[in-house]
Amino acid sequence: MNVHTPDARGAFAVPTSMRYNAVENYIRNTTFDRPTLVLDTDIVAQHYQQLKAGLGNANIHYAVKANPTREIIETLVAQGSHFDAASRGEIELCLSLGAQPSDISFGNTVKRASDIAFAYHAGITLFAADAEEELEKLAEHAPKSEVYIRLIVDASEADWPLSRKFGCARDKALSLLGYARDLGLKPVGFSFHVGSQTRRSAMWTVTLDQIAQVWTDAHAAGFELDLLNIGGGFPAFYGEEIEGPTAYAAGVMKLVHARFGNVPRIMAEPGRGLVAEAGMIAAEVLLVSKKSNNDTHRWVYLDIGKFSGLAETMDEAIRYQFVTDRDHEDTGACILAGPSCDSADVLYELRPVQLPLGLKSGDKIMIRNCGAYTSSYSSVGFNGFPPLAVEVI
Repeated sequence: MNVHTPDARGAFAVPTSMRYNAVENYIRNTTFDRPTLVLDTDIVAQHYQQLKAGLGNANIHYAVKANPTREIIETLVAQGSHFDAASRGEIELCLSLGAQPSDISFGNTVKRASDIAFAYHAGITLFAADAEEELEKLAEHAPKSEVYIRLIVDASEADWPLSRKFGCARDKALSLLGYARDLGLKPVGFSFHVGSQTRRSAMWTVTLDQIAQVWTDAHAAGFELDLLNIGGGFPAFYGEEIEGPTAYAAGVMKLVHARFGNVPRIMAEPGRGLVAEAGMIAAEVLLVSKKSNNDTHRWVYLDIGKFSGLAETMDEAIRYQFVTDRDHEDTGACILAGPSCDSADVLYELRPVQLPLGLKSGDKIMIRNCGAYTSSYSSVGFNGFPPLAVEVI
């Protein structure tokens, strides 16, 4: 069977989870009346175990925002995972499904004061911050709690770089540690994010060098830091070569230990790397057309778009793979678009997708490795199109 990728850059590395066809078989044998994400939690458990084997003594704090489906949280609780929560809702979800407060960090650096108070009274004592006012809120509503300072990193080789919105400049880090201490909080370390979908562990090198310098300066200034939160960045397979989960995690940890030594507490916050390959979206072709008789590219419109689950096609950053029942046919280039009336709802145009020439309205199309940042990004009925449904097998 062919897999249609938006481009053909790089070598292909087929991960273990793609050998399991339970999700694909389920989709082929099921009729759906709306776009549906189908998940296999056995793959989530497998990826947890593989990442844990490479991370060693580092604690996995699953980034709940990647996919908050209850069955995924239950699976990870059973595996012994910790959790990174960005909101009161995510905290309540994790606690309701058996996670312990000591296993949850409140990692958003922009928190409502009442949500800080809720988390603190629920037993959570580990928080992120990147500004003086956030520290003041923590001191008032979560007194004496542990806090780590999120830092901005300058360089990222990630497919989806994350910079500027969260974190403080590295030259501000020590003053925030001191202010936290003056407020009665316990400054314990730093966090950062190397960028989502950082495909090779070696790509972490420059970022870790930057953070290590601040870490060294903080210790020299008398701060007894014992927590390093290395954030996310752990990749999923979207058609380009990536290292396997265990090898990747071990490669990152080798770089960490070479720069930081034996840090007492290390946190990792995989989201995509844990759940992306556990899910596939069942979608449908709504229309195949050409804008003029001279067009070289067809337009293929799906019943799912940017506003109903595929937000990560923004700037064509994440390049999904597509499977159809016509994969035996010759293919041609297509511009792929969603169904809404918003002109921004075009998925791939700069680098068109190769799809079967016989594709037509009503054909089923499957989108692989969509377990992360699809259902959690899905809008609530924009244009009257329903948000992405979720089924767990």
